Amino acid sequence: MSAAKTAITPTRHEDFPEWYQQVIKAADLAENSETRGCMVIKPWGYGIWELIQKQLDVRFKETGHQNAYFPLLIPLSYLEKEAEHAEGFATECAVVTHHRLEAVKDPVTGKTKMIPSGELAEPYVIRPTSETIIGAAFARWVQSYRDLPLLINQWANVMRWEMRPRLFLRTAEFLWQEGHTAHENKEEAIVETEMIHRLYEAFARDHLAIPVVPGEKTENERFPGADMTLTIEAMVQDKKAIQAGTSHYLGQNFSKAQNISFTSREGEKEFAHTTSWGVSTRLIGTLIMAHSDDDGLVLPPRVATQQVVIIPVTPKDDSKEAVLAACDALAEKLRKKTSYHGDAIRVHVDKRDVSGKKWEWVKKGAPIRVEIGPRDIESRKVCVQRRDRGANEKDFMDKEEFLQTVPNLLQDIHDTLLARAQEFRDANITACTSLEEFHSHWANDNPGWLATPWAGSPEEEDELSKKHKITIRCMPIKDAGLPKDLLSAATGACFLTGKQSSPVAIWGRSY
Repeated sequence: MSAAKTAITPTRHEDFPEWYQQVIKAADLAENSETRGCMVIKPWGYGIWELIQKQLDVRFKETGHQNAYFPLLIPLSYLEKEAEHAEGFATECAVVTHHRLEAVKDPVTGKTKMIPSGELAEPYVIRPTSETIIGAAFARWVQSYRDLPLLINQWANVMRWEMRPRLFLRTAEFLWQEGHTAHENKEEAIVETEMIHRLYEAFARDHLAIPVVPGEKTENERFPGADMTLTIEAMVQDKKAIQAGTSHYLGQNFSKAQNISFTSREGEKEFAHTTSWGVSTRLIGTLIMAHSDDDGLVLPPRVATQQVVIIPVTPKDDSKEAVLAACDALAEKLRKKTSYHGDAIRVHVDKRDVSGKKWEWVKKGAPIRVEIGPRDIESRKVCVQRRDRGANEKDFMDKEEFLQTVPNLLQDIHDTLLARAQEFRDANITACTSLEEFHSHWANDNPGWLATPWAGSPEEEDELSKKHKITIRCMPIKDAGLPKDLLSAATGACFLTGKQSSPVAIWGRSY
C-alpha cells in the first residue's frame, strides 16, 4: 500500500528541518535575501507579524508601557561600559567603521569599485540589543524617585551575525520588541519581570495556541549581565525546544555602568533597578513548527492574516457573476461579525482565475475555507473546510447557520490546536531521577525533554550540556501548567549530586 500523497515533501517524519523550509516556501511566508543570513518577509508572513505586534502592543499599553524608538547604531564605548553584557554578544556584533564610499577605477579591468573611506573616530555596533543605548537615555531622563517607574517598549530590528541562519528562527537581522524599564527598588523590578513573563505565557497560549513552559534560566543560560532570566519554552513537533520569549531582571548592573541614578525619598543618591524583555519573529517559526502538518502551514485564527477565505466555484461562465456576487455578499456579512477574541473577522474572497486555489489556501494555513458554487446558491448552503482537520474533510452547512456559528468555529479551531499541542508536549516530557537513565535518554536523535531534580553546579551543568548537546531549558515556576504526576516523579534527590529536595529542571535539545 502506497503512502498517502502530501502537499509538502519531505514529510515531518522524513526530514523535519527540510519540511520546515518547504512549509515556509509553500505558504509564501518568506525567502532568503541577497544579504547573507537575512530574509525577505513576504506579505502573508508579514501579516502574521503585524497581528502579533498589534495584539501584544495592546497588552503592553494596558500595563502602562509606552512605545519609543532609539538609534540603530550604538557607540562601541557604550558596550565597553558593561563588560559582561558586551562579552555575551561579542561574536555576533556587526561593526560600522567608515562613513562613506569612494569610487575607484581598477587600472587593469577598468571597472569601478566602491572603497570604504572616512574612518570613524569611534566604531558603531549595529544593535544586537539596546540595553546600553537605552540606558544612556534613561540616565538623562531619571533624576528623582518621582521619575520612576520608567516603562518603555521599542518595536525595532536588530542584528546578530548568525553562522547558521534559518528563516524566522535564526537570521542575522530580525524584528522584535524590546521592553526596558527602570524602577525605584528591587521588589518593583521583579514584579515587572514576572508580570511580563506571565503576559508572554498567556499570549503564547491565547493567541498562538502554544502551551509553553514558563520558568527561570540557570546561571549558565541567563541573559548576559542579568541577575535573573525568566523564559517561556515551547516544544515543537520534532520534540526540540524553542525559547519563545524572555524577561530579565538586570539588578543594578546596567544602571551603575550607565549612571541611571536618582535622588531617593530620603535624599540619597541611588541606582535604579532595571529590566528588559522581548519576543521576536522567532514566534512565527515556533508556531510553524508547533502546528503545521504535511500539507502545509496551520495558523491559529487570532494571528491568521485572513481567517476565512471564500473560494468561488464557477464551472460555467453564465453562472460566474451570480457566484461572485454570492461570495461578496457572504464576505460582507462575515466582516460585520466579531470573532471569539472581539475583533472583526478577517475575510478574503479569492476571485483569481487560476487553478489549484484550494490547495494554495491549504498550504497557506487559512483557518476556514468556504466554497460556493451554482448549486450552493440554489440550496443556500456553503461548503466549509477547517484547516485543523484533513484537507479533504468537508461540512455542508446552511448559509445562515454558518454565519451564526463562524465565531465558535474559529474558537474551536484554536482550542483544538492548543489541546493537540499540549497533549504532544506532555507525552514527550519524561521524569528521570537516575544518572544512567539520563545518559541513555540522549542516545536518540529526538528523544523529547527530561524533567529531573537538579542541584548541580554550573560547571557540572556545562559538562552534561556539551556531552549530550543539550541545555537546561528552564526551572519551571510553581504553576507552570505541567502535569502534577510528572513534577512529582521528577522531585527528590538530584540525579547527579544526590542532594535532597532539589528543584526540577527541564532538559532538552533546542533550536
